Amino acid sequence: MSAAFVPMFSGLLAFAFSLVFGPAVIRRLQRLKVGQVIRSDGPKTHQAKAGTPTMGGVLIVLCTVAAILLTARPLTDSTVIMLLSTVGFGLIGFLDDYIKVVAKRSLGLRAREKLVGQFGLAALVAIYAASRVGTEFIVPFWTGTITLPTVLYVPFTIFVLVGVVNAVNLTDGLDGLAAGSTAIGAAAFAVIFLLLGHSDLSMFTSALAGACLGFIWFNGPPAQVIMGDTGSFALGAALATGAVLSRTSLFLPIIGGLFVLETVSVMLQVLYFRATKGRRLFRMAPLHHHFELVGWAESKVMIRFVLMSLVFAVLGLYAIL
Repeated sequence: MSAAFVPMFSGLLAFAFSLVFGPAVIRRLQRLKVGQVIRSDGPKTHQAKAGTPTMGGVLIVLCTVAAILLTARPLTDSTVIMLLSTVGFGLIGFLDDYIKVVAKRSLGLRAREKLVGQFGLAALVAIYAASRVGTEFIVPFWTGTITLPTVLYVPFTIFVLVGVVNAVNLTDGLDGLAAGSTAIGAAAFAVIFLLLGHSDLSMFTSALAGACLGFIWFNGPPAQVIMGDTGSFALGAALATGAVLSRTSLFLPIIGGLFVLETVSVMLQVLYFRATKGRRLFRMAPLHHHFELVGWAESKVMIRFVLMSLVFAVLGLYAIL
């Protein structure tokens, strides 16, 4: 049996699960009345999305986990850590979504509460990786590696995990954007993990890519369901944890180049706003909203940004060869 077959099968299985169970999950969310709350200061075209079922990321997480449990024999330590990290960060996002739409607290969890949970989970993953995987990094576009002392590796890895989780969260602002860009990034990492001999990690990211593609069936514009923080936190955690466990953390800024651009646009917006006492560098941040306000249709922004993520993914694959 080809080494690539099981990861591919895992991805196809997660994709099929998403298509089969998606309608039932959407109906359940509709009955629970967990409708999306739209920011009043956002693009006016987004007001039509108010009430669209959110917390749909539970579909991605459940389909990914189900595909892994059915195809991963045996469950390796790395697979277990991937499961715990993905589900753990997803639960933080779930609480955030729940407080927003059920408890009617518009901002969800307080920033401090979210960060405590995120940094706590990230610290556990970082300590595990330092003790079991090592503190070495594979360097893109180079045949060598670099090694950090544990005292630097742990905080750096925590920063990577929390940073990626929140970068994916910032990208989740248009129908299909976060799911599409994550599917491409996860597929690229699945290939890299397979090349490096991490078939278990390749299987997981393949399942994640498949679940994301299935989710797009319902999340593409106009969306029938929105992933919410439940999904974006889990997706970011899965990508980052896989990179940490495979020593490919330095590939994240390349393959996740779109997430970097979105995050940097927010940082630049804040810094420029403060430096100029109220002026804005972009019409609105993150970057995808700027292009909407410039006049691009939401679907056009989404498609072009996903194509950008494909370019970044190809560059990341080239960097490992």
